[in-house]
Amino acid sequence: MDVILKTDIKGLGYKNDLVSVKPGYGRNYLIPQGFAVLATSSNKKILAENIKQAAHKAEKIKTEAENIAAQIEKITLEIKAKIGDSGKIFGKVTTLQISDALANNGINVDRKKIAITSPVVGAGEYEAEIDLHREVKTNVKFEVVAE
Repeated sequence: MDVILKTDIKGLGYKNDLVSVKPGYGRNYLIPQGFAVLATSSNKKILAENIKQAAHKAEKIKTEAENIAAQIEKITLEIKAKIGDSGKIFGKVTTLQISDALANNGINVDRKKIAITSPVVGAGEYEAEIDLHREVKTNVKFEVVAE
């Protein structure tokens, strides 16, 4: 079953993408939740027109995302956490903490666009991947230090 996505869905695609999904997933989840519409010929024509009109705006958004990515690559964040005598961390480092640390540096990124690539087990340097735009992804370095 082919559907046109109305929003970005992690692992499936981005807004205005034409994707193939299993019929039950499309009929019972994506369409009723408003995440997608059926890919009929009329909906495809509407999509093509919308993409044509939004091309200029999309280029501006992509340029802004590239500028933010350049800023993010220059910085190393410092995340404070409780660390035991054995060097292991109590709890875990979350994407919300990384988002807050970025906000303290003047960069606002939604926590849902951040993915920690390797498990954080103790003090040290780690990386998280940030999906700023469908074509712009960047990594941010963060260092976990003891409180």
